[in-house]
Amino acid sequence: MSANLRSHMMSKLARWSPHALAALRIMTSLLMLQHATMKFFAFPAAMPMPGPLPPIIVAAGVIELITGTLIVLGLFTRPAAFLASGTMAAAYFMGHATQGFWPVLNQGETAIMFCFAFFYLIFAGPGAWSLDALIRRRPGNATA
Repeated sequence: MSANLRSHMMSKLARWSPHALAALRIMTSLLMLQHATMKFFAFPAAMPMPGPLPPIIVAAGVIELITGTLIVLGLFTRPAAFLASGTMAAAYFMGHATQGFWPVLNQGETAIMFCFAFFYLIFAGPGAWSLDALIRRRPGNATA
């Protein structure tokens, strides 16, 4: 493949980068929102826990619900992703790492993936299709 053709292909792919980032943001936050809806609304299934939820699980659920909603909308994406990433790191170290070293055995892969996907969004931003982008584009906005 010639360098010119390779450059042209990379240019075409780069144009789609903001849209792929938005798809990653939306799908990741929708997946995390399921954890909050399980805790509070028993949807799509109830949390497999006897009795009322412990306060730390309620706090995690509130954070998942708020940050998940903000991130799926692409609103305040970076600060919401920062909080979500930290919450998922805490979930891993408090709830999974204590069960053993290997994430595949301690069932912590999801928490790790959420942690690093949200960590990436802190730096990459929301991508296309976000309320953050609409706010930036508004006439008279100082950050536009």
